Amino acid sequence: MRGPDAMQEALFTVAKLDDFVPSDHPLRAIRVLVNQALAEMNAQFNEIYAPSGRDSIAPEKLIRALLLQVFYSIRSERQLCEQLRYNLLFRWFVGLAIDDPIWDHSTFSKNRDRLLEHQVVEGFFAEVLRLADRQGLLSKEHFSVDGTLIQAWASQKSFRPKDGSDDQTPSGGGRNAQADWKGRPRSNDTHESTTDPDARLFRKSHNTAATLCYQGHALMENRHGLVVGAVVTHADGTGERRAAVAMLEAMPATSGRRSVGADKAYDTVDFVAACRQRNVAPHVACNDTRNGGSAIDGRTTRHASYRLSQVVRKRIEEHFGWGKTIGRIRQTVFRGLRRVDQQFKLTLTASNLMRLARMAFAVPAGVSR
Repeated sequence: MRGPDAMQEALFTVAKLDDFVPSDHPLRAIRVLVNQALAEMNAQFNEIYAPSGRDSIAPEKLIRALLLQVFYSIRSERQLCEQLRYNLLFRWFVGLAIDDPIWDHSTFSKNRDRLLEHQVVEGFFAEVLRLADRQGLLSKEHFSVDGTLIQAWASQKSFRPKDGSDDQTPSGGGRNAQADWKGRPRSNDTHESTTDPDARLFRKSHNTAATLCYQGHALMENRHGLVVGAVVTHADGTGERRAAVAMLEAMPATSGRRSVGADKAYDTVDFVAACRQRNVAPHVACNDTRNGGSAIDGRTTRHASYRLSQVVRKRIEEHFGWGKTIGRIRQTVFRGLRRVDQQFKLTLTASNLMRLARMAFAVPAGVSR
């Protein structure tokens, strides 16, 4: 018998949002970890908000919503708020009841800026790492470091001379004509983007085009491949090594010797010397094509730990790959170094949460999912 094509809604319905989420859904384990990290940040949230006045969006809900934006590649706050209106899974994860009103996207964006001002994302990144550390998941001795380019939200045409002159010659008609820069030198010393002054013109190698971009840097511990340090800097030729040294210095002090694996870009005399000064074994890939040869020799490469570091260090690319295909950091939608840095840290925190959620022993036992 053919069923009728009709819908009759009941006058009263008794249902919980939790009933609509499958018991084995990946967000269940992630939500447990997120809620534990946010609970540890309660004192920081109390300092940010005034004790009286009109209620704003709860910072815990803001963080969960921003994580959803990363997990599901949602391109804008406007689309995120639209999804929250009818997506029951999203409402459950954020902590909104079925009949709770959804914020306007402009209100959401303004409240997000408060998180940037008070470095809430940095605190959340640290709390997630503390959760992992309590479970004994973090290595304190062996690390890997690498960097990646993040394309800026700015056009090449916005890269104009700092003195206010115009060096662009239109090669055709129309409002958005192709610009011709042949024979005209353009560098970060003489030019800057009028759209995003923090972006820098940079190219990864001699065979690639120069683009306006930032550099994102990550420090990964080698036991379970969790990112323990993340920062965005201006793009330049020495930014990777400077950021690596800064992240190693920020690690808690230890009496033992550490090691850091890295690719050929870190095989320089200054980086190797900086690592050894800090009692860190520089397990960098040998760059024999460099003038003067590699900065390391058999004293480092003869050990089995060096070969192991060279194998494990490539796992850091998994975070960058996930962040660029899912987390939308291939080209940022934010402008300014601080905003891009916040997006980068939040994306790598989400990547850490994905990895932790797959470890059954990382999610506290006896906690309702």
